[in-house]
Amino acid sequence: LLLDKGANVNLQGRYHDNALYVASAGGHEPVVRLLLDKGADVNAQGGDYGNALQAASAGGYELVVKLLLDKGADVNAQGGSHDNALQAASVRGHELVVRLLLDRGA
Repeated sequence: LLLDKGANVNLQGRYHDNALYVASAGGHEPVVRLLLDKGADVNAQGGDYGNALQAASAGGYELVVKLLLDKGADVNAQGGSHDNALQAASVRGHELVVRLLLDRGA
């Protein structure tokens, strides 16, 4: 609804930084897909985890991680509280996400 009303899909905020980051951090795969289809920057930096891929990895959201990677997320992007997606997934014990990231070149 917000996008249909002209919301800027890449608008940066304060606490969560952007909509893609928030949707990824919550594991909301349909919303992540919609935002990406509407032109969300898959590698936008910001938030506690650094970017959407790191946020999804920290949450163990395998489907969201795969979607972000398929859409061009940088598997080795640096930043945030865990430095990269692999560390974010590893510290939380998300084995399937760790394997996926390693398979994609982390």
